Amino acid sequence: MTKESEEIPSNLEELKKEYKTLQSQFSLPDFTQLNQQFDIEEISIETQFLLRKIRRTITEKLNGYLRFIELLLNPSSAPMFFFNLVKKIDSNDKETLSKLYETLGNLETKAIPLDIDYNEKQEAEYIINSQQTFNNEIKPQLLEISKKLMNGKSNNVKPNNGSYFG
Repeated sequence: MTKESEEIPSNLEELKKEYKTLQSQFSLPDFTQLNQQFDIEEISIETQFLLRKIRRTITEKLNGYLRFIELLLNPSSAPMFFFNLVKKIDSNDKETLSKLYETLGNLETKAIPLDIDYNEKQEAEYIINSQQTFNNEIKPQLLEISKKLMNGKSNNVKPNNGSYFG
């Protein structure tokens, strides 16, 4: 480590310091755990509204999962790759995905008023609720289904006898 880097605190260290203050004020989740799940370290510390930026980062990540699930449930406009994935899920998986979709949609909907009218306490509550919902409901079920998508054999494949009925 050079002398210069010892003198200049990194953005990450500044972010952690600012977060720690807010964490004690609002009983927020642990920084490292939140960072592992939602990549909040990418946030620039140059903001007056750190909780808003953290909430937006979390919402972006959750939105990615929402869109992925949407493509699995309704692959009509999905890339061809998704059709092979859809063949690997059964009706129970689709029911689980539908519930996850609803949960993620509710989280996204709850973020809209926060974008319109900033409220630090409500931002903190959203962060806490999102992280708990992610850990307890979304993550375990999504991991289970993603393993099935990666390793599973297609359930709905019909044997092709080489004939074509056009």
